[in-house]
Amino acid sequence: SDVCSSDLKRPELKDGKYKVVVSEASDYVKERMQEMVERAEAIRNKEVDSSQDNFLKLTNEARLLSVDPRILDETLDNDPDTKLNACARGVAEIYHDTEEQHSTQLIFCDKGTPKADGRFNFYQALRQEMVRLGVEEKEIAFIHDANTDTKRAELLEKVRNGIVRVLLGSTEKMGTGLNVQDKLIALHNLDAPWRPAD
Repeated sequence: SDVCSSDLKRPELKDGKYKVVVSEASDYVKERMQEMVERAEAIRNKEVDSSQDNFLKLTNEARLLSVDPRILDETLDNDPDTKLNACARGVAEIYHDTEEQHSTQLIFCDKGTPKADGRFNFYQALRQEMVRLGVEEKEIAFIHDANTDTKRAELLEKVRNGIVRVLLGSTEKMGTGLNVQDKLIALHNLDAPWRPAD
């Protein structure tokens, strides 16, 4: 018989609720958001051609900006108060607190995935910041690097055994059928999906 998703046993949440981490917007982010408000008005008033600027482009840029503005402007300094850096700090703290148990963590991030051209991306920046905070680089993996069924199976086995303790991936790659809960202590959504299917 079919099992309804509400019948599935779910892990208890610490303190019985999700933890929302709030990051204050920097002056740069506030300025860019004001520009986006002005762009939205121009789009709404049909003052700009949709091939030049549109709400989809604007929404995508706002989502990127909210995680770490360096993805839109690589010349910016690393702001310790971005959502990306707050996530790295949270992961590192749990990592160190659960060293003895070799507990594992998942980070879901749908935007800013690694590109071959070497541009700034959220995955590399997260790894760099976590390593700076004492997380062993060899214990951090990207699901995107497991590009064959064999490599994926090997990676997931390492997560189940606590050899890889932090796994980063998108909702598309890790959202369904990822059987790695054996040592899982935390799951982080850096840019929570907004489409109902996700």
